[in-house]
Amino acid sequence: MMMVEEQAKHVARQPVGQPVISVVAPVYNEEQLLPEFYRRMVAVLESLGEPFELVLVNDGCRDRSPEIMRQIHDADGRVKVVNFSKNFGHQLAITAGTDYAQGQAVVVIDSDLQDPPEVIPELVARWREGYHVVYAQRAERAGETWFKRVTASAFYRLIDRITNVNIPVDTGDFRLMDRKVVDALKRMREHHRFMRGLSAWVGFKQIGVPYKRDARKAGETKYPFRKMLRFALDGITSFSYLPLQLATYLGFGVAALSFLFLILVMVLRLVNPGEPQDAIFYGQATTLVAVLFIGGVQLIFLGVIGEYLGRIYTEVKGRPLYIVAEALGFDEDKTP
Repeated sequence: MMMVEEQAKHVARQPVGQPVISVVAPVYNEEQLLPEFYRRMVAVLESLGEPFELVLVNDGCRDRSPEIMRQIHDADGRVKVVNFSKNFGHQLAITAGTDYAQGQAVVVIDSDLQDPPEVIPELVARWREGYHVVYAQRAERAGETWFKRVTASAFYRLIDRITNVNIPVDTGDFRLMDRKVVDALKRMREHHRFMRGLSAWVGFKQIGVPYKRDARKAGETKYPFRKMLRFALDGITSFSYLPLQLATYLGFGVAALSFLFLILVMVLRLVNPGEPQDAIFYGQATTLVAVLFIGGVQLIFLGVIGEYLGRIYTEVKGRPLYIVAEALGFDEDKTP
């Protein structure tokens, strides 16, 4: 507690005017890093010489993060807090932050300090040159296992090839978006959100800025393999129909193979009409393998159809994307 107060003691407790720069940072169990994140972020934003706000979104934290965020807000009126009623997930925390942000430019950055705040001035410089989306592109990924680096690289390149939007490779959610882009995103209320894809889909003038991603200094990753797999599925199903189209392609392929196999069997019968043929062509083993193969393919694509159908079911229920238990530092007439 004393650490946060010492870091913010030089800031006068005063009403915050209309910010030019808003920074949105989802927070989930980051009590060890929040004071350092606040210190570095404020130092960077103050160097820009523009009014700013820092919007921290509490995504159902189970540690002391909410208490620390409240202390920072009490000491510095430029820091605002959105407290979720429960954990809704990283992408919805970003959504809430951009919904509440009031700046002409909105920067999205994680609070784990893997994305260095010191890159923000370069993002702002590109924005002032006239770009509407400035995404931070990872030139290096320190502290990550080879498996995560390989799978992440493969995912970005796969989604770039199979989706109908140009999603830049090796980019995360760390980016700056102009108010026009933020307002466009606020009209999109789909539940299974892939924010980096949505920010690419809206178009506008975009550019990348390369940077070195740092290793996590404390705590543990919030994206284990299971969540990464779900995140990848959300990205693919949000912007591509290819998994559904594969069923058609594979159906034609299996039908063609079956036709060729039928011709092969007929030719063998004509060539050797009186001799029993090999069991690979005639026998229960061949039939069993064929039935199991077709059954497996059908089950796979029933699962694919189920993924899309489940997303439709979620959308038609019309539930809110998130529920805010408390919002600190916002004017009531400016809240979404």
